[in-house]
Amino acid sequence: MTPLPLPLVGWLFTLLSAAALVVGAMLIIGMHRSGELQRRFLAKTAWNDMLLFGIWILGLAGGLGVIELRPWGRHILEFFCWTLIALMLLSAGTRLYAASRLPPEARGNWVGAIAGVTLVAFPVLVLCGVTIYTLRSEAARQAFGG
Repeated sequence: MTPLPLPLVGWLFTLLSAAALVVGAMLIIGMHRSGELQRRFLAKTAWNDMLLFGIWILGLAGGLGVIELRPWGRHILEFFCWTLIALMLLSAGTRLYAASRLPPEARGNWVGAIAGVTLVAFPVLVLCGVTIYTLRSEAARQAFGG
């Protein structure tokens, strides 16, 4: 398998991370403006939201570091990818477990639940796997001067 071009990897993660940060900020602002109940919910989930923003900031920093061929960019982006893999697997497992705990009449279609999780998780897992492979390749080591 041929590694992806480093500029493509850098730009892809820079743009995806920036988009995730903008969408997250828009969602939080929208919820804050929606009313008292939503503001209380935001207050209860503030630590989770800050952690997610921190993770996406890592992705943005790693992408920018890879674009500029900074040695730290490679490590940060790989760490971001491993973190995203773990979060995707935990999220998928949690959703499927929650669906299995519903009463039988409320469960609906298991095929649809599995397809939904797969449709979201599989591309992210593949992208992160290919990115890790690319960042660990000999071409990447040479490009980053190590």
